[in-house]
Amino acid sequence: MTGKIVKWSCAVLGIFAAILLSAYFWLRGSLPAEQGEISLPGLSAAVQIVRDRHGIPTIRAQSEHDAYFALGFVHAQDRLWQMDLARRAGAGRLAEILGPKGLVTDAFVRTLGLYRLAEAEVASLDPAARAALEAYAAGINAYIGQHKGAWPIEYYLLRTRPYEWRITDSLVFGRLMALRLGNDYRDELERARLLKELSPEQIQDLWPSYPPGWPKGATGSIAPEAKEALARIPWDAIESALPKTPLRASASNSWAIDGRHTANGKPILANDPHLSLEAPAVWYLARIETPGLTLAGATMPALPFLILGHNDTVAWGFTSSYVDTQDLFVEHLAGGDHYVTPDGTLPFETREETIKVRGEKDVSLTARSTRHGPVISDLWKSSDRPPVAEDPLDVVALADASLRPDNRTANAFYALDHAKNARDVTAALEQFDAPPQNVVFADSDGNIGFQSAGHVPLRKRSDGLFPVPGWSGDYDWTGLIPFADLPHVLNPESGRVYVANNRAANGDHLYALSAYWPSAYRARRIGEMLDDMMPLSVAESAGMQLDTVSLAAADLVPRLLVAPIQSERGRAAQSMLGHWDGDMKRDAPEPLIYSAWLLELGQGMIASRLGKSADAVHAVDPMVIAHLLNDQPSWCNDPTTKADETCDMEIAAALERALDRLTKAYGPDMTRWRWGDAHRAHFHNAILGQIPVLNGLADPEISSPGDDSTVDRGSYTGHGDDPFRHVHGPGLRTVYDFADLDGALFMIAPGQSGNLLSPHYADFAAPWRDGHYLLLSARAEPHTTLRLTPGAQ
Repeated sequence: MTGKIVKWSCAVLGIFAAILLSAYFWLRGSLPAEQGEISLPGLSAAVQIVRDRHGIPTIRAQSEHDAYFALGFVHAQDRLWQMDLARRAGAGRLAEILGPKGLVTDAFVRTLGLYRLAEAEVASLDPAARAALEAYAAGINAYIGQHKGAWPIEYYLLRTRPYEWRITDSLVFGRLMALRLGNDYRDELERARLLKELSPEQIQDLWPSYPPGWPKGATGSIAPEAKEALARIPWDAIESALPKTPLRASASNSWAIDGRHTANGKPILANDPHLSLEAPAVWYLARIETPGLTLAGATMPALPFLILGHNDTVAWGFTSSYVDTQDLFVEHLAGGDHYVTPDGTLPFETREETIKVRGEKDVSLTARSTRHGPVISDLWKSSDRPPVAEDPLDVVALADASLRPDNRTANAFYALDHAKNARDVTAALEQFDAPPQNVVFADSDGNIGFQSAGHVPLRKRSDGLFPVPGWSGDYDWTGLIPFADLPHVLNPESGRVYVANNRAANGDHLYALSAYWPSAYRARRIGEMLDDMMPLSVAESAGMQLDTVSLAAADLVPRLLVAPIQSERGRAAQSMLGHWDGDMKRDAPEPLIYSAWLLELGQGMIASRLGKSADAVHAVDPMVIAHLLNDQPSWCNDPTTKADETCDMEIAAALERALDRLTKAYGPDMTRWRWGDAHRAHFHNAILGQIPVLNGLADPEISSPGDDSTVDRGSYTGHGDDPFRHVHGPGLRTVYDFADLDGALFMIAPGQSGNLLSPHYADFAAPWRDGHYLLLSARAEPHTTLRLTPGAQ
């Protein structure tokens, strides 16, 4: 009997293994064809797609139309699901495939009207930019139409199929990126939530101005007439109705050095934009060659343009400018469907939206807008109350400069790709509307420069820290800051420009660009390294991108070491940090001790005052901690206890809590602790990362150096069970050498492909972490060649 059971079990396992193996080989049909010849309608001449051993394509076409067509084709080959998911997100159609889980995002996006705005944007397209978008869409649709094998596994898991690509799908992707990089309204909402627990001055302590010697930031002011209105709004409920963002941050580094200060006598430009670490990667590397134009660098699947890279004569890099482009306006209701304005009452603009939900009834949504923008407080619903739209409370509208229908950013990218010199770059950026960026550029004539670009509102009064009254008109926007008045410089006397999300304008700038900027630690470190390395070489510039010295630690650790520590292990930890150089390298214990101490110190000083609003501050900011310790020591005294606590007492207690945490996780021997054991770069797959077993394959993870203040940025969330998980950083690195522009250096992470079965899904993770680079060069050795030929229409 036992033998029969064993035989039966083996047979079942064999059948199961055979099914899995068959499914695996069948799903491999979703991988791209990289060799042979494919005939496609829509091409005017043959195109070669030559891939290197990493799967990176070089597209050789006889016309720009065919090049954009082929880029659409290869994007669809490698990233179709990623593109499909993005356009569904922009159209508010996630619930169609995800069910109720997609409703929150869909309702928010429909309320903003992103897809309607993208449709209106078509009218702002120049003929050349529109032709590029149409050719690109035709290439995507050609791939969908000719594909005979399996689709990527996500289509089967969610029981859906790709549908025809429209140019509006590309345009809405750009609007999604603008929304993704716009954090101002979220910060305003958080500060409004904190007013329940803190005074405006205390809230300012959590968003401090730069330390002495740095430009001043926010003022901490709040309009007296707004206090009562703000108190009436259910900020917690509104926040809970918005899509979740694990770490609201955007950052980047960029610098350009002119030929007088480089080892080769020609400009060098470096750029590493920082976004959420994701799988598939945000970026897709490609090279395009046509008789009149060569492009090489980072594209974004869903768009036909080179986003960051170089052409034959110009290279450019982006960093987020952190100018304030959003405001929350509290609107007084006037009864019925009207609200109060300075000139009387106005009716809400309304439209009806129907959201299809897999497995459930359709959801009807009434999206309302005021003269300031869409009403986001209408999204709030709870089990025991009706929506805010049916409640006598005031409502909250979002004013966002990126929600204008006349967005010309697609024109700007087309013109930037075709720029011949620095003058052309500046002209192209005049049409760059959203999201606001600081653009560093160089050209083959030896010019270097910096230009801030994007729509930035002119405000009558507000400093942008808190939501403001919408009924008085006193806080209205009066227009946009003229492009010529945005920060810019060309060929500075110093021979260098560099930006790292620090304030790019002097304090006496003509216009108020923002009330708050992130700390300037990275910018200071870049400046220090440039001082030490002149004349700069390409290798040194690449090395700068991998620098993990934290100036934040250098500023903060001396203050921590002053505190008297009683325990033997605490004094041992202090001694280790006393000999530490602030390098957040992954194979050392000191970065882990410092980070855990910082985390416990922030929670100890801040959480006791925030009560139910404790989650409003998501990550530990060393600039905030330093400000509280040095300038506002009252934060060290817990108001919930009777004891009179000093900052030294809080520092000592935080260290003991940190050491308890680390001992539990990594054992008692501090010398064996490693920062990389806790700080692991995690590339999350939005769909497969939620499926047990598959998530282990779909979410690549690797130990990594750095923290939020290092040039090689390794931002972590600072909360939850895995507080040091690295979730945000330089997913793209580039270095351009104008002595050999064809030898420019590139790296993305985690891989070139979005297909889990591809060997290129995560093969760049380790090389990226370890500081390796790739060439997108005409000299690159070909690995495979696919020929696309014109087919019958």
